[in-house]
Amino acid sequence: METMKQYIEEAEKALLHTYNRYQIVLDKGEGVWLYDIEGKRYLDFCAGIAVFALGYHNRKYNDALKAQIDKLIHTSNYYYNVPAIEAARKIKEVSGMDRVFFTNSGAEAVEGAIKAARKYAYLKDGRTDHEIIAMEHSFHGRTMGALSVTGNPAYREAFEPMIGNIRFASLNDFESVKKALTEKTCAIIMETVQGEGGVIPAQESFLKQVKALCQERDILLILDEIQCGMGRTGAMFAWQHYGVKPDIMTTAKALGCGIPVGAFLMTEKVGANSLTSGDHGTTYGGNPLAAAAINIVLDLFAENHIIDNVKETGAYLERKLDELAAEYDCIEGRRGRGMLQGLVFSRPVNGVIQKALEKGLILINAGANVIRFVPPLIITREHVDEMAEILKSCLDEME
Repeated sequence: METMKQYIEEAEKALLHTYNRYQIVLDKGEGVWLYDIEGKRYLDFCAGIAVFALGYHNRKYNDALKAQIDKLIHTSNYYYNVPAIEAARKIKEVSGMDRVFFTNSGAEAVEGAIKAARKYAYLKDGRTDHEIIAMEHSFHGRTMGALSVTGNPAYREAFEPMIGNIRFASLNDFESVKKALTEKTCAIIMETVQGEGGVIPAQESFLKQVKALCQERDILLILDEIQCGMGRTGAMFAWQHYGVKPDIMTTAKALGCGIPVGAFLMTEKVGANSLTSGDHGTTYGGNPLAAAAINIVLDLFAENHIIDNVKETGAYLERKLDELAAEYDCIEGRRGRGMLQGLVFSRPVNGVIQKALEKGLILINAGANVIRFVPPLIITREHVDEMAEILKSCLDEME
């Protein structure tokens, strides 16, 4: 068997250098724990970047996927398949949306949402110069369309020109939205809680002002729930806390809990007046295996009362993080909701994350000075306490 060092050296020779990876090779998982190939155990507060909501090695999840693999994996969208029909019904029930298109990733869901918004506007007036307002510091993905509405110039610069006709406003600053508005605006897109940009929730008043503006002008509101959705904030989708229903919504990550799958959903009004036959497609999207993952995930969310646990244990997580913020001068504060949390530091956090990893705790950042906490949604108070103790020891040593 090759050593950890040998595997890493081989990866560095073979894989494209688009990630600065931590120097461990992960091998297996159990519950909220990950193990590297040398057997070291890690408490996981990353969950594959908010993906593994149900934790690792969930028997019912694994069995459902194995059963589907033995039955049918792929057919293409020339044909119907039962798992996709059932998945569409279930996701409509929990979201309150009317139409769904299954994709393979979050970025693809954003691409589809952009296309649907532009087609909706095109059918109204026949013009092709419509504009979309996006938010600064947002993150929507790495493909060209998703990157075009990502509010971080450093991500976009080397790949210009983008798709064009994108204007940027500031989250929670309605005046900036009005300044970006023109007669060409066809959609406003935002994360209900910005993740990569620093764990910044949209304020209820801001969301309601934007929604009212969209209704007044027949502009489509697109809410990106890829990271903050699927129960992570204590509602199935974060916008449900505020009652501000989008016209189009994107989801992915925990939707498949490890199987690559995403979706964009829309109201019947948008569905009936936007994309039609030939406008959009995907070879793999909504295949039986991916749809089987959605089905078992949504079943287990209900069966295991996942959202109830997020509300209870998420509140405890908030309190523990608030205690850390009060205790250490290097922490400026906490922000977030439920099990999507950020600790804001007065300095870069990479050193803290690396030291935590050495002590068996997996954390990730959200920008240079924010530690992001996106654990599996099955964590308990005991896991929160263990995380806090490890983090405290790291901060004490670094102080």
